[in-house]
Amino acid sequence: MIQFFRVTKKYDEKTAVLQDLNLDIEKGEFVFLTGKSGAGKTTLMKMIFCEEFPTDGQIIVDGRNISRLRPTQIAQLRRTIGVVFQDFKLINTRTVFFDNVALALQVMGVPYSEVRRKVTTILRMVASWANIFKVIHLNFQGEQQRVAIARAL
Repeated sequence: MIQFFRVTKKYDEKTAVLQDLNLDIEKGEFVFLTGKSGAGKTTLMKMIFCEEFPTDGQIIVDGRNISRLRPTQIAQLRRTIGVVFQDFKLINTRTVFFDNVALALQVMGVPYSEVRRKVTTILRMVASWANIFKVIHLNFQGEQQRVAIARAL
């Protein structure tokens, strides 16, 4: 599903953030990316969802070479990738259920009955059901993290 072939990423002539990286992640596989600050973790993630592109090498995501994607194809690809950001990127003035977790499905045009079913199922797995209609900023940080995970799923 995600493959890196001899990927190098340089931000200037002297500094290679990633160098000659090979990576193969299969569909359904869970991978944890760890490393020191500045090791290239964020850069690697940004390349997977096409916010950054490699200096050298190829990246294949879901069978597509990301360097060859048109902007509309990048948008379609991003809809298939769930990412939990370090700062969660939640809409803090809105509710958990409708305005955060369900938002991605609504934007994709999924029928409301299916949105409700999927969001309910995911939230029951990862979040406190009692808090789903609360505004995000009223939830504790741990609860916000679970909401971000639910949205990614």
